[in-house]
Amino acid sequence: MHKRMKIAILGGDARYLRLIHALQRIDWLDVVLVGFDQVEQSYTGVKQSSLEELTPGELDAIILPIPGIQDNGKIETVFSNKEWKITEEWFKELPDHCIIFTGITSKTLDYWVKKYHYKLEELMERDDTAIYNSIPTAEGAIMLAIQHTDITIHHANIFIYGFGRVGQTAANKFAGLGANITIVSKSEVELSRAFEQGYRGILIKDSTKYIDQCEILINTIPALVITRPVLNNMENNKLIIDLASKPGGIDFEFAKERGIQTIHALGLPGLVAPKTAGEILANIIVNRLQEN
Repeated sequence: MHKRMKIAILGGDARYLRLIHALQRIDWLDVVLVGFDQVEQSYTGVKQSSLEELTPGELDAIILPIPGIQDNGKIETVFSNKEWKITEEWFKELPDHCIIFTGITSKTLDYWVKKYHYKLEELMERDDTAIYNSIPTAEGAIMLAIQHTDITIHHANIFIYGFGRVGQTAANKFAGLGANITIVSKSEVELSRAFEQGYRGILIKDSTKYIDQCEILINTIPALVITRPVLNNMENNKLIIDLASKPGGIDFEFAKERGIQTIHALGLPGLVAPKTAGEILANIIVNRLQEN
């Protein structure tokens, strides 16, 4: 039998509702919520509290929102009108063994974790999280492509920049709908893998020669790769969907000047499939806690 653990979920979005339901079914977990005062306790089945009422020294783990905390300690609370902030004084009272779960980190969080020697789990940086989340991300990209174009996905010429965890899933899902897939990458290894899977591949440095063929561009690379030369050669009635984290990989200002429609689609799993996204997070968190 696993030792009993107490965890606090501090803020979060719609996917956290499913996360809460999943965690409260684990018989060795005691879960408490902060920042969910607009959600009936009868719905979550979990005790609600405030930061002031919590005793940090009793917590074995805390789960922060996907964006983590801002540099001033503020946490995102979609289900509360109150402003919630974590102070260093509160944070340092956590026990030495406490695990800090967050989607992404920040300068403040990194500093506190290192200063007080806690364990930090950046959920969005884990390969398993990214691969699982690539499924609703790709489905969300398909949804956006259908909503914002006047062509079918079938036989559309789709250029996907990057062939990592998200790029591979996006290519697979769009190809399943009959799209013509071109993978654009600086990596010969990625392009050889794309060839093996039946896709056309071109190097980023050569993409300006072919980009006029593109009808829908999907970017997964978190670096500026859709530059002025690329946008100059792209027809202005096409669609660009950027799946990369901030600041994205597109010269958005120049794209706007050219009249090219761009969508920076951040957080698609939480928007298009919060239930699935919450279950993914719950499974990963429970597995990590069992290792502790």
